[in-house]
This record gives sequence, structure tokens and C-alpha cells, in this order.
Amino acid sequence: MTLSVRDVEDRHRFEAWVDDELAGFAEYLRSDHLVVYPHTVVESAFEGRGIGSALARAALDDARARDLPVLATCTFIKGWMLRHPEYTDLAYENRSRVAD
Repeated sequence: MTLSVRDVEDRHRFEAWVDDELAGFAEYLRSDHLVVYPHTVVESAFEGRGIGSALARAALDDARARDLPVLATCTFIKGWMLRHPEYTDLAYENRSRVAD
């Protein structure tokens, strides 16, 4: 099994390929100031093989390289970040000081 993960910018997602088959993807919305990860999918035939973890790691490493905070609305990415504390520094924090 040869796994590769690549950023497919025109589709706004990271794709995981096993050999010649699409195994899963992690969608993103990226701006100059923030990246949001709203949804991750791993095809059922590839579940339990670390595909989701490879997608999460690639997406978060990309955010770090771009110096972008991460808003993980996808429960998989959010949970993965919590289980890997070396990535929690990427988590977006609302720094607004506005009060009613």
C-alpha cells in the first residue's frame, strides 16, 4: 500500500490516495489569516488504515508552514488535534476584546 497526500488547491481539499484510488479527503477554506477545516471523509474501504490521520497531519503541517491558525469545525480534525498536543498551538482563538 502506497499512501500519498496532496493539496488539490482548485478543489480546496487535501486528498489521500492509496496507489491509484482516492481513499479520502479533508476540505478546507483558506484565507490569508485563517484556515478552516469543515469536513473530512475516509472511504469505507480504507477505514482503520491511518488515512484520516495522514490527512490531518498533512493539513495541519500545511497550516503551520503558512503560519495560519486553524479553526477545526470538523469533529475528526478537532479530535485529532486534541489527541496530538504538538498541534494544539495551531488552534484559532478569538482574540476580540469587544464587550456589551
